[in-house]
Amino acid sequence: MVVLAVGDVVGSAGCVFLRQHLPALKRMYNVDFTIVNGENSADGNGITPHSASHIFTSGADVITTGNHVFRRKELHDMLDENDFLLRPANYPARDPGKGWTVVDTGRAYICVINLIGTVFMDSNDNPFYSADAILKEVHEQYEKVITIVDFHAEATSEKRALAMYLDGRISALYGTHTHIQTADEEVLPQKTGYLTDAGMTGPMQSILGVDPHRVIKRYLTKMPVRFDYARTPSQLNGVIFDIDTLTTKANFVKRVQIK
Repeated sequence: MVVLAVGDVVGSAGCVFLRQHLPALKRMYNVDFTIVNGENSADGNGITPHSASHIFTSGADVITTGNHVFRRKELHDMLDENDFLLRPANYPARDPGKGWTVVDTGRAYICVINLIGTVFMDSNDNPFYSADAILKEVHEQYEKVITIVDFHAEATSEKRALAMYLDGRISALYGTHTHIQTADEEVLPQKTGYLTDAGMTGPMQSILGVDPHRVIKRYLTKMPVRFDYARTPSQLNGVIFDIDTLTTKANFVKRVQIK
């Protein structure tokens, strides 16, 4: 089973580039299942029903998010109604939406879990304990399931620690949020696929997708600055996991980048 995870889609430029290149990328690697992080897909930050629908119709099976998921109130109903649009599971239970889902692909059940970090970020439930609770519930319902975790976190150490904590209990874990694709892809000792950060889908000559002049001005002046997205050519970053459907273990991990 080939699973593709696409890094944070940024703004309309990222959405357009995703639609232009995702279908060919899926054909190239014979992708069976696609996860896209869409929390920055709306211009001006956050995710809207329009940008979420765009990502789905571009070829995503599941959309994951992160710390900007609730920024647009118009998305809240869609979070409650669409089982394949996730928000971090370790947000308060009363918040809109759900943090994990299981998809029957016909060949295998795939569980996608969305978690958010707590280091250098807002305080939420411990992602380690949240993962334990979700996995317990999943395995009570499904005898065999491929499990993929999108861990939206700032600290590389927290991402790697959670991956090692879950090694052998999940099929793969990859990080999102920092928008910088890392070069540490590997299969961990107990056969869990791992990459610290999948990267970003959006403007290349930017700072996390934002016009660099505006970010630099903020550093120089310490004054509030409107963060407009950069108007430069885009890229698509992501990671491919090849998963054995019989063992649910990872065979190999490959970074992908399209410019």
